[in-house]
Amino acid sequence: MRTRSAGVVAFFGLIATIGLVAAGGQVAGQTSPHSLASWVGLAGGERPRVAVGQRMLVVLRRASLAARVAAAGGRATGTQERQWTAAVLAGQNLLISRLGLQGVRIRTEFRYARVLNGFSAPLDARSLTLLERAPEVAGIYPVRTAYPATLPQRAFDTAGGHRPTVSLPQFDGRGITIALLDTGVDRAQPFLRGRIAEGVDIVGGSDDALAAAKPDSRSELERHGTEMAGLLVGAGGPEGLAGIAPGASVLPVRVGGWQRDATGAWSIYARSDQILAGLESAVDPNGDGDAHDAARVALVALAAPFAAFDDDPLSRAVAGARRLDTLVVVPAGNDGRAGPSFGVVSGPGGAPQALTVGAVDGRRTIERVRVVVRVGLNVVLDEMLPLGGAVAPAKPLSLAVATPRAPSGQPPTPALDDFFDARGVSRVAGRAALVAAGEAPQTRVEQAARAGAAAVLVYGGRLPGGALGLDPGASAPTVALPPRAAATILAALGQGGDVGVSIGRASTAPNPEAGGVAPFSSTGLSFDGRVKPNVVAPGVALATAEPGADATGAPRFGTVNGSSAAAAVVAGAAARLAEARPDLDAGALAGLLAESARPIAGEPVTSQGAGLVDAGAAAAGEVAVEPWSLAFGRARGTGWHGTQTLLVRNLSTRPVGIRIRIERATEGAAAVRFSARPAHRLLKQGESVRIPLRARIASALQGTAPATGAVVVDPIGDQPLRIPWAITFGRPRRDLLGDVALKPTVFEPSDVRPALLSVVAGRVLRVNARDQIQPLDRLDITLWNSKGSKLGLLARLRDVLPGSYQFGLTGRSPAGALLDRGRYRLKVVGYPTAPGPATVRWVGFRIR
Repeated sequence: MRTRSAGVVAFFGLIATIGLVAAGGQVAGQTSPHSLASWVGLAGGERPRVAVGQRMLVVLRRASLAARVAAAGGRATGTQERQWTAAVLAGQNLLISRLGLQGVRIRTEFRYARVLNGFSAPLDARSLTLLERAPEVAGIYPVRTAYPATLPQRAFDTAGGHRPTVSLPQFDGRGITIALLDTGVDRAQPFLRGRIAEGVDIVGGSDDALAAAKPDSRSELERHGTEMAGLLVGAGGPEGLAGIAPGASVLPVRVGGWQRDATGAWSIYARSDQILAGLESAVDPNGDGDAHDAARVALVALAAPFAAFDDDPLSRAVAGARRLDTLVVVPAGNDGRAGPSFGVVSGPGGAPQALTVGAVDGRRTIERVRVVVRVGLNVVLDEMLPLGGAVAPAKPLSLAVATPRAPSGQPPTPALDDFFDARGVSRVAGRAALVAAGEAPQTRVEQAARAGAAAVLVYGGRLPGGALGLDPGASAPTVALPPRAAATILAALGQGGDVGVSIGRASTAPNPEAGGVAPFSSTGLSFDGRVKPNVVAPGVALATAEPGADATGAPRFGTVNGSSAAAAVVAGAAARLAEARPDLDAGALAGLLAESARPIAGEPVTSQGAGLVDAGAAAAGEVAVEPWSLAFGRARGTGWHGTQTLLVRNLSTRPVGIRIRIERATEGAAAVRFSARPAHRLLKQGESVRIPLRARIASALQGTAPATGAVVVDPIGDQPLRIPWAITFGRPRRDLLGDVALKPTVFEPSDVRPALLSVVAGRVLRVNARDQIQPLDRLDITLWNSKGSKLGLLARLRDVLPGSYQFGLTGRSPAGALLDRGRYRLKVVGYPTAPGPATVRWVGFRIR
């Protein structure tokens, strides 16, 4: 079965300088852990391939509105903020005008002035060269693609959906605005009526950020935004179904939706420049430059796969929103357990100021059925197996087993025609259809049901109980078979044998996965070594609203799986906490939610962060600490030491004494000693204190296993607060560049037919039975002559994910002039994200 990550492609468009043009890059595949196989296609789904063209994000040095407000101590008048915003935009106009006088015309797509100073625009080679050299420019970054971090399920009886609860009675988020950065929202859904404010459409094509229909199939509506809104503020649903904070209001900001993908088809996704524009709207909904109307909480319900950078434009924008007092909650992603040294956390989940959320399976029970399979007269299986969906047999079933065409493999695009023969007769009608799970198990189950299957048997992945939520009018009981039984059945059917299955009535059983981190939930550190996710929350089979109505005109409901759903739970909890504690700023809100979480026994720190979110404990907290997780980085050997600073704030109305101690979850490859000065402190009412925390290696390294744990701040008479930490060991790899090749090495200057430089950058490693993604902080390509003199920078890529990148060498100098005949050299340098040596490659060529 193809791994989840193998199909993820990062397009960086046409990235170029004069003389060197990058033709794009593809993320290298990685091996998914076995435990993830059961959730493939059920949390996140298959991601479309997206081309972003020449779009780039340009970050400028001049302070944004957020930076100006922070410099003023967080206090500014509306007039000041409007003036500061206008000044930022004026500075951008000046730069763009100056470049225009130099013959470079920049057509900006989005302007950013509030959370970040910068803009996005398609940039050609000459524009990139001049912008890289401009003193106003802090950096130029690729535009990335983000996807909904859940998979919506079909409508079914909401009694079968799990309902997360928040232990904070008497508060429902009243008066709090949650900005929802997602696809459009169906405001006509009765479950949401009256709680959805007038929205902002960044993508375009819909009125007031409504859920848009697919342009070539009007019956297909954007769903994710409606589902997340239902989890946040839904109320009055069937059987008392409600969201986490039904008293709050949602400001829908449509940053994703139906857009053309690389094949020209319509797919649902967002670009990082669109998400950044959405954060601008979240902190200034009316767009007047004054951020005093900023949303209290912003949920970014989309995830950019593997992009856990701490300093990219989205991470900087999250920090800007925090300065303007908006707490940004984001999903960790759905790429499974990896790390713990640099795992597969999605962007902007790597942002230090983002409250990054992983998913747990909160269901206490699941439905099981007895399944007996016989081949001829031999019983090959007799087990109690979990039902994959909400549909249970109305009576015991005894069925023949049949397969679609190509039973031994999964076609790249599952088709309903596979279940019919050449005459149009269903192969599975009235039978149990045996289908391969592949990467789209829900699609295959639905197709089998539409072809008339009375039951569906899935193989090639352990289907989690209740993970499928299917329309009972178009579905069938579904179970997943153990691999050995499935292989026996396939072999018998291949030889024309008689195979039958009996499926009994459903019964309730304890969920063996209850309370644990879901296998699909992304884990591991961000690329700066910070523990991410910060917390976890329920994210499996959560009941919520769907857009539109069913055949009878009734509103639709369903379930969702994924870290986006878990992030929505935490965003709703933040709204309730903000109502209960209106004096808290965004940092204190996040600190209390993260640090008062309850640790989950048996789960690593890199999977759960501080633990399961507990809004009731957060509401009672008297002390908050920043940062919410620590980034010590990599220890190279004995004598290494690292320092982090804790900002401890007394939020109560009384003096509070604190004590600092260290918890160790795993010892790792060496003994780590910590010291905090002072380790005890009495904080006056409202007092804040900075406490240096020093970690040092006190023994020789024995392997590379990481050390993990938590710094515990114990307020006297109050609950302890936990700030997770991790330290990785070993020297960083020096070979962060793979093959570097130029073809041909002898050529004439040509803007039409350039020579092709191929660079394999970054690594995906297997260390301690875990995947480690090692990107580059920067990839520089410079031109040198035969005498060893540097002629200048040809290309620079920042925040480079592992993959293969191609550049076109046109035979021009960095200034744009044609190169003289003779020999030259290219110096390719890869800089790691963590402290360590750069990797250098040299490639020679000759201009004739």
